[in-house]
Amino acid sequence: MTDKQPPAQSQPYPGRTEPMEPHPSDEMRGYQGKGLLEGKRALVTGGDSGIGRAVAVAFAKEGADVVFGYLSEDADAQRTADLIQEEGRRGVGIRGDLAEESDCAHLVRRTVEELGGIDIVVEHAGTQKPVDDFADLTTEQLRRTFDVNVMGVFWTLREALPHMPDGGSIIVTGSINGLRGNDTLIDYAASKAAAMNLVKSLSQSLMKRRIRVNCVAPGPVWTPLIPATLGEEGSQGFGEQAPMGRAAQPDEIAPSYVFFASDRLSSFYTGQTLAPVGGEIQPS
Repeated sequence: MTDKQPPAQSQPYPGRTEPMEPHPSDEMRGYQGKGLLEGKRALVTGGDSGIGRAVAVAFAKEGADVVFGYLSEDADAQRTADLIQEEGRRGVGIRGDLAEESDCAHLVRRTVEELGGIDIVVEHAGTQKPVDDFADLTTEQLRRTFDVNVMGVFWTLREALPHMPDGGSIIVTGSINGLRGNDTLIDYAASKAAAMNLVKSLSQSLMKRRIRVNCVAPGPVWTPLIPATLGEEGSQGFGEQAPMGRAAQPDEIAPSYVFFASDRLSSFYTGQTLAPVGGEIQPS
């Protein structure tokens, strides 16, 4: 993985891979699957680029068919589908806005139509927008953030659970900011804390069905969302505040999702959080 620091850059929300400098490593090149998810059917929200793409491709390399949701970036979504299909697995992207309950239901229905059921759900789609001052945080922004990052998770899982067999796996993307807060990503941090607490509650609620519910809470990761939401000032040198002195690449984060998705690797894990954060010590 490169230690090259990103230069200042910005692009329209929600961001595209092609204009990024440097390009993120999110195609799992060199990753060798071991059949850990052979025959599994996975739904990944926010799978068109970044961590979501890396997770979708890693799952395919491990033997899973993957349907992924995305907001609007058709070219990135097609690239992800192509990468999945190159592994000989079924890969389908479904466009929609997970801030809308009907789009969440549509995504799940299409997944079941394409794959016949769902063994693994990865709730990765998210949005963020920094503010300079708490007083600048509008009700509209707050609601949008929670609709995508919390309600979208709730709506999608509620729709998916009837199609999941006992013994399935749910993985929710949290954030280092959900663990320790953030002075400019105030609503984002709060929403991630809510989603991460939902993991703990659902892990208990679904115990009788042996559906494991876990969380991956990354630190800084170089994805299209960064230049699209943090702009030139926030993207320049992004991640250098981490103890390792750099942001992660999506390919470095995806194996955490493979771990939680695979019963062979994590059968005794539920309600847990993995935090790939580049050396930052986590609060207890």
